[in-house]
Formats: sequence, C-alpha cells, structure tokens
Amino acid sequence: MTLTKSRDGAPRTRGGRRRAVAVLVLVALGALIPLLGPSPALHGTGEADAPGTGGIALLRTVLFAALAVPVGELFAVRLARGLPGAPSALPRSWSTVANSVGLVAALGLASVVATGNLLPTSPADMDLGGLYETRDGKLALLEVNGFLAAALCSASRRPVTQVLPLAAVVVAEALRAHPTTEYGPLVGSGLTLVHLTCASLWVGGLPYVLRTLRLWGHAEAGAALLGRYARVALVLLAAITATGVCSSLRRMPSGTILTQLTDTAYGRVLLAKVVLMAGASALALWARVRLARAADPLTARSPARAEVCLLALVVAVSGLLTALPVPIRW
Repeated sequence: MTLTKSRDGAPRTRGGRRRAVAVLVLVALGALIPLLGPSPALHGTGEADAPGTGGIALLRTVLFAALAVPVGELFAVRLARGLPGAPSALPRSWSTVANSVGLVAALGLASVVATGNLLPTSPADMDLGGLYETRDGKLALLEVNGFLAAALCSASRRPVTQVLPLAAVVVAEALRAHPTTEYGPLVGSGLTLVHLTCASLWVGGLPYVLRTLRLWGHAEAGAALLGRYARVALVLLAAITATGVCSSLRRMPSGTILTQLTDTAYGRVLLAKVVLMAGASALALWARVRLARAADPLTARSPARAEVCLLALVVAVSGLLTALPVPIRW
C-alpha cells in the first residue's frame, strides 16, 4: 500500500481513498435497490407488480434516511454533551438539509396518494383537495407538515425543538403502515412506532458519532463517546429485533413463515433485510470488542464505518419492503 504525506507531514495511506470509493459504490447500490428490487423480488411468486413500485420505494427510502439523520443527530449530540471533559466542538449539523430532503420525499409521496397510489404523470392527475378527505391523505399531509416544521426548527437557534415535528412524522408513518382494515391496527402501529424510532436513533446516530470522533482526533473523550453509543445501541438493537419479529409474525404466521420467506416478494426482501441486519449487528459487536480489548479503543471506528454502509443498505431494503404486497393471512 502506497504511503503519501498529509498536510501536517504525517504519513497517510491511500486506504482512506479506497474506503471512500467503496462507500460510494455501496451507497449507489443502495439507491438502486428500490428501483430494481420489485421485479426480481416478485419473479415467480404469482404476485402482481403494481405500477410505480420502484419510484414509491425510492421515495420511501429517501424519507426514512431523511428522518434518521436529524433524529440520530439529536441523540448523538445529547450523548456527546453529557460526557465530562469532552471538547465543546461538534460537527456541523446536517439536520436542515435532511429535513428539506425529507420534505421533498413527503411531497412526492403525497402526490402519489393524491393520484390514487400511482405515480402522477401530470398535475392534472392529482386530486390535492381529496387528501383532506382520506386517512392516507391526512397522514401524508402530516408528514409534509412535519418535515417542513422540522426544517424550520433545525435552522433556528433552538434546533432541539425539531423533536416534536419529527415525532409527528414517526407517528404518521406508523399509522400509515397499518390501515384500519388490518386486524389489530393499533398493535401494529405501536410495533412500527418503536421499530422506526429505534432504527432512526441507531442509523442516524452512528454517522454523527463517527464525525464527532474525527473532529475530536485522539481525545480520550472520543473513545468514551463511542463506548456510550455502543451501550445504547445494544438496547436499540434488542428493541428493533423484538418489534421486527413480532411484526413479521403478525403478517406471516409462524406455520407459514419459512415458506413465505422464499415464495413471496415481501418474504424475500424481509429475508435480505434480516441478513443485512445480522451483518450490521456482527460489526457492532466487533466494534464493542475492540473498544473493550484493543490497546487503542479508537480502532473500533473501522468496523463502525462498515456498519454505517450496511445500515444504509438496510434503509434501502426497508424502503422497498413498504412498496411490496404484504402477505397478510387472517
């Protein structure tokens, strides 16, 4: 591996550039999953490919990612400021940009609802007034208003106030995922609420923690911050796993779950998500072991960076999952 010189004269490898390229490739693949995923997932299942599933999945992926960034930042900032003796400097917030992107995605999804759950081809296709008359339309408008308010709050002098509009978006998304025609919709919405909240804290918090470590350099507080995040992440992972299993069992009864994991589009994508989650969990465990046993605890950043890449793919697969037919068996 070739060595170069950094601006301060310290040796530096080209490994960082290669890792950056690898991250960009993974992000590109993650963006393609929602666009290319529906057709391969539906192949051979006998299930219909609804028009616009790729576009809807992409919009939902962007919305999930935009939600995770500000939620995770608020969580990570709280962890950092609670450390005794930690540097006061923190990375620049991405919340305003993320909330603005989420607003665009929410507007796109609202236009889909206004067109009868189809991608509009022209403004004439949309019945915007009808959004106020249906449950899905009202929830779509709540998400739009939530991201708009969150963007304004994050750009204000008190960015912590974006918690309330972001919470409204999470609640709206949980209710949207479980229509009233479903058996026990409130139970399903409660599971999704916990699942989405914990996932946003995990997915959005880790990148901000890593950015903070880079800003702080080799300060002892960096290892302490990563350790504090790792402890909370274990609880978040347990909650995500428990709610995910319960939600899957509600949609795929235990007696048919093995068959549906391979014979339905929803099951196939769910299986892919489980595999990616297992990989991210293994990397999280590896980082925790390094924190506890390595001579330099900050070497845990390497598996943590890889974990971020896998989590980005998990978000993309989750977006695809929402656009596929759910194999409910009541």
